[in-house]
Formats: sequence, structure tokens, C-alpha cells
Amino acid sequence: MKKVVFGILIITGLGFIFWKEILFLILVQIAAPKDNVGPNQEVVWQQGPDLRDDGRPNIIVIVADDLGINDMTNYDNLDPSGTVNTPNIDFIANTGIKFKNAYSGSATCAPSRGMIVTGRYASSTGYEFTPVPDGMARSINLFNPEETRYLAENVENNPLFDNQGLPPEEITFAETLNEAGYYTAHIGKWHLGRGPKFAPLTQGFDESLMMASGLFMPENDPNVVNAYLPWDPIDKFLWAILDYAASFNESSERDNWFKPKGYLTDYYTDEAIKVIESNKNRPFFLYLAHWGVHTPLQALKSDYDELTYISDHVERVYAAMIKSLDRSVGRIVESLQENGLSENTWIIFTSDNGGAGYIGLRYINSPYRGWKLTLFEGGIRVPLIFWKDGIEQRQLTQRATHIDIMPTIHGLVDNLLEHEVDGIDLFSDQYDLNSRPIFWKTGHNKVVIKDNWKLQVADYPDKKWLYNLAEDPTEQIELSLEHPEKTTELLALIKQHSDGATETLYKPPLLANIEIDRTLKEVSEDGPIEDEESVWVTN
Repeated sequence: MKKVVFGILIITGLGFIFWKEILFLILVQIAAPKDNVGPNQEVVWQQGPDLRDDGRPNIIVIVADDLGINDMTNYDNLDPSGTVNTPNIDFIANTGIKFKNAYSGSATCAPSRGMIVTGRYASSTGYEFTPVPDGMARSINLFNPEETRYLAENVENNPLFDNQGLPPEEITFAETLNEAGYYTAHIGKWHLGRGPKFAPLTQGFDESLMMASGLFMPENDPNVVNAYLPWDPIDKFLWAILDYAASFNESSERDNWFKPKGYLTDYYTDEAIKVIESNKNRPFFLYLAHWGVHTPLQALKSDYDELTYISDHVERVYAAMIKSLDRSVGRIVESLQENGLSENTWIIFTSDNGGAGYIGLRYINSPYRGWKLTLFEGGIRVPLIFWKDGIEQRQLTQRATHIDIMPTIHGLVDNLLEHEVDGIDLFSDQYDLNSRPIFWKTGHNKVVIKDNWKLQVADYPDKKWLYNLAEDPTEQIELSLEHPEKTTELLALIKQHSDGATETLYKPPLLANIEIDRTLKEVSEDGPIEDEESVWVTN
């Protein structure tokens, strides 16, 4: 009897000591997919005609994930501080049309993607926050309770993760191009919902090879090098729940998962080239949405081994991931040239938002302040490149944003949109890009940029930040007290925009305090520092 009591006491004591780990395991079981992942399946794409009789241009949209503006070596005259060379992205930037002041639609993934595919603000669609896997917000709060707030009521009232999708009533660029006679294909990340209601096939794509989970390769594969981020609760959760999986033409939630073939970025590129070759004799639209360089950080060992000059392991893995992303762009260009399509195919390259501070690398958004999740320049500055062989190289300083991609595509293919969008055709003479206001809204955190002035407002903290981006593009000198009339003018624009907003479809599960000028690794290792600026972001 004494042994039983003693055993119960030991178990109870261990449970008290390791309650966080036990609860985390429970949350992982809730969040982890219950599906079996089958062996690799050969993807057979639709085959176009033998001869081409339609001269309209093809369109390829390539979206990187969490790529910092300074992760490219030659984009904005910035001084790279440790990242890898990106010769292929540099090539399309330097021989195409490069927008040097381009912005993401949001500081996080899903809203930006919603704006890319619809040309409409999140305030118009209601798709304002990034859905996260069930249990993820609670896990983040569990390991970082001082800097996060778990919004239990929102979680209880939201649908499950798979059903937090972009409404099918929204019209996507795949739908409009499909109606115009284009073959439409999607490869990679979607993050706009799953299943018969929200998956790519219901949003205008003829075919879709979807990222079903989130590992670039199996964690123990001898051809992969992993980097773990012990300071980041998101990283801990992702490693615990993610699998190495894809699905083709998914028609029901979590349908027919199978293993990809090789490193994920290269696999998506292989399949993109198959789409190009299969459809070279008809107008096609390819949406290639890479997972790189999002966490979990996994690099192909052969790429990692080439970067011996980088001593920091995390930085080296991250740089190797950029290397594979850059290789993808080069292989797409090469495929177009080999198939005689490079002079009649537009490549549009961007990222969904700025680089993430939680990976612990300070330079990725340099010299701009802020990270993914924040509406400072580092969180929303992205590349935006339009390229095809033979066009005049241009560098444009006008401000462009994700909502402009859809209407600009329709201008390139000479197909007039028949419904209203918030973005504009960037190459049309009828718009003044310099004078229009551009808006961001993520819960209480809101921004407008107009006439080179940027005003950001927040409730947590209750604060305003006003910057003159023409003179201070890196947001060093806050001017709201010196220019009260400009602050009032821009506040009125923000209010007008917010007052006309569609009600948010899904509520944020978490509030998180993000420092503007320090990475999460620095915050974790050095602790709080007085007067460091931060903002509580909703996601």
C-alpha cells in the first residue's frame, strides 16, 4: 500500500513539475493530423494542345514565404549582412520591372495571400487574420505567458482551422483568368482554407498540388539539415505537428495525402516545370506559392555544405533555404527559355510579408525596423518584380502593394475586370500611384501611407507613429507631435477606411508583444530592456 501511495505521489509531483510539457503533448495530439501519408504519387497534369493558336501571354506568380527584403543581394541598394547571393532573383529584378517601394497586403501570411488572389483589402473581404492550426495559439501562450494573451472566447467561436477559409464568393485571379480561357494551376502553399468549400479547385484552379503539411523533408532524412530555435514557441509547435506531405486535386478535407519527391522547394519547381511543358501550347496561369523560407528551418544538405563561410548554424541553414528558392526562380526562367516561352510569359515575384524576428537573425529586413507581424517597414516591405525576356529594364519608385497584382495581370493579358477591386493596374496611365493612399488593418493596429507620409496607430500601446518616408524611410524620427495637422489628416483617412470595413470573418486567437528592434532570440537571451519599443499584435 505504501508503494502505491508513494508511486502516486511521484506521478503527481512529476505532473506538477512538467505540467506545461504534458499540456503541450495534449495540444499536439489535438492539432496533429490524423491522416496516413502514403508513398509518393506521380502527378499527371492536364495536357494542352499540340499546336498553339492563342498568342496571349502566360502568367506565373511566384510567392516566397517570410522572405526578408535584405535576403536578396541586389534588390534595393541595401548592404547585405550575411545572407547568400541570389543571382537568379537578381537577374529578373535587373532585367525586368522592379518596384523598389513595394508592400505586402498584411504583415502576416493568409491575409496577404487573400489580397494577392482577389485584389481586395482584407477590410473588404473580412479575411483579416492568419488562421493557425488548432491548439497552436494555446501552445504559444503556454510557453510565453508574459508576452502573449490567449483569446479563448475567439477560439471557441471560430470554426476549426481547415474551415477558416477565404469565402468562395470572393472572386480570385484564377477564376477570372479561367473564365478568359486560361488553364490555371496552383502549386504549393494555399492557407486560404481546405476541403470542398475553400480549396484551390473551388477558387478557379483547374488543378492544384497543395502543401498538405509543412516539413521540407522528413526530419531524420540524411539529405536534410535542420535548425531548431529553442527561444521560439512557434518552432517547438511546428516540429511537433508537421509532416512531409502533399495532396493533388484535394476535393475533401485532408484528402489523399502522399509524400513529395525530394526537398520541397525543388519538388514544387520540378512540378512547375512539368506544368509549363504540358501547357506550352495554350495560355496558362501558374500560381507557384513556395513554403521557403518559413520555419521549420530545413535545408538541403548539398546547399548547406556549399556555405562553409557562414559560421552560425541557423544562419547557414536559412541561407541554404534562400539558395534553393533562388534556384527555383532560375530553373523556371530556364524552362521558359528552353520551351520558347520566355518572351511571352510574365513572371511576377513577391513575398507574402517581411522576414520573421522569431528566427533570430537581425539583418534580414535591414535597414528597416520591424519584423513579420508588425506594420513597421521591415514587416511589410517586399520584393515585387515583373519580368519577361526582352522588356525594357525599369526601376520604379512608386508605391505598389499586393492588391495591385490581380488588376495588373489583367492589364498584361488585355482582359478587363468586370468586378470592382481595391488594387489598380500598375502599368495603366489612368492612375496616379504617388497620390493614392494605401491601407493596412490588423485588429487595433492600423496604417495609412499617403504622399510619402506614414501614420501607424495602435491601442496596445495607445500610440501614434508618424514618419516622413521620403526623408526617413527607415522610421527613425517620429513626427506626430511636430506635425499635428498631418497626423489629423491621416487619422481621418484611417477612420474612413475602418468605418467602411467588412466585419472580420474569424477572430484572432492570440495577442503577442513584439519588439520592433530586437529579434526574439535577443529578447529571450538578454531579457527586457527599458524603453525598447514594442507593439501587441493580433493573430
